[in-house]
Order: sequence, then structure tokens, then C-alpha cells
Amino acid sequence: MKNQFTSIIIGLSIVISVAIISHAYKNRNQKQERISVTGLGTKDFKSDLIVWSGSFSKRAYELNNAYNRLDQDKQAIRNYLITKGVSASEIVFKAVDINKNFDYVYEKNGQSRRVFSGYSLSQRVEIESKEIEKIEQISRDITELITNGIEFYSNAPQYYYTQLADLKVEMIAAATDDATRRAEQIAKNANADLGGLKSAKMGIFQIIGQNSNEDYSWGGTFNTSSKEKTATITMKLEFGIDR
Repeated sequence: MKNQFTSIIIGLSIVISVAIISHAYKNRNQKQERISVTGLGTKDFKSDLIVWSGSFSKRAYELNNAYNRLDQDKQAIRNYLITKGVSASEIVFKAVDINKNFDYVYEKNGQSRRVFSGYSLSQRVEIESKEIEKIEQISRDITELITNGIEFYSNAPQYYYTQLADLKVEMIAAATDDATRRAEQIAKNANADLGGLKSAKMGIFQIIGQNSNEDYSWGGTFNTSSKEKTATITMKLEFGIDR
């Protein structure tokens, strides 16, 4: 009798175990049903900060002479920029670069030797301003200094946006909304209800020039040469499905 009772208990245990495992397996398969979607956020905007720089140089046999001549050009450039409406606080002169120059002299026997020929000094000036149009015009007109004997080389302006952090948050929200709407449509087409959000992953933040042929990069593109820009970001979301 005792053995018969034990057999019944073992049998019931096996049946219950199989039922539990079957239910768990069924639930596990249900949990694996998910929708993965990628949403896009894009925004056109105009830069609100310009950074422009240029360089000038002087050459002389003696270092003091070269430095004094370079300093005279520096003062002339500063005065020119101020008369053009640039604030003195926006004008930044970088450290002076000093290089020794050598010429090669060839002897009658065909051998050559280096002979010191003086110093070359150069300096860079940089302006950072929110008055974009004004600085753009100056960057084009700065060659007027050449008529005063100043060897000035103007670089192309660089454009930035100071509200980039706020813009990024706005675009993340747009990309998330776009991805959610895509997921809802997919679930609707599959005769299912969209479940809760399981994971969210932000993609690469890109900035390119508007209407440009720039390529997107896996590491992110950050355009500084165009005043008018387009920013994009992607959000990859994963939702559960309720049947």
C-alpha cells in the first residue's frame, strides 16, 4: 500500500512538473516576441557663432629686428580690426612662432654647407564673435592690409552653434517619437498590441552642411565650414508585443 501511494505521489509530481515546464516554455516564447525599430530626428539650423583666424609674418637677420617688425604689424592689424567694429576683447593674438632660416652654399669642390640667413617669425590672430555677417565681411576685406606691406593670410571662417546641447535633446525626442510611431504601425499591421519599451539606444549624432554632398560617418560628422547646417540623430527602440 505504501509503495502504491508513493508511486501515485511521484506520478503526480511528474505531471505537475511537466505542466510547469510547459507553461514556462510557453511564456518564454511569448516574451521573445519583440519589435525593433529605428527612428530619425532631423533639424535644420543656422550657426550663431563664427571663429575666424589669419596669420602674418616677418623675416629679418636679427631676432630683435624681426620681432619689432612683427609687433608693428600686430598693432596695425589690431587697429584695423577695431576700426571695422570688432571689440578689442574678441581679438586674440596667439604665441609667436620663431624659426631659424638656413641657405645652402655650394663650394668649388661641389660640397655644400648650411649658412644661417636670419629668422622667420609668424603669429596668428583669432576672432570669436556672434556677429557673423560682420566677421565674414572682414575675412574678405582683410587683404587690404597687404597694401600697407603686411603679409597677411586669411583662413576660411568656421561656424558653430552654441545651443547644441538643447538641440540634441529636442532631436532625441523627435527620433524617439518617430520610432514609436513606426512600432505602433508595425504592431497594428500584425494584429497585435504594442507592449512596453524594453530598450533604447541612441545612434550617432551628425551635423552636415545644408544641401551638401557630405557623407555620413560611423564616428559622426561635425561640419564647421557651413553656416547653414542640418543635424540628424537616430534612436533604436525595442518594444514587447501583447497578443
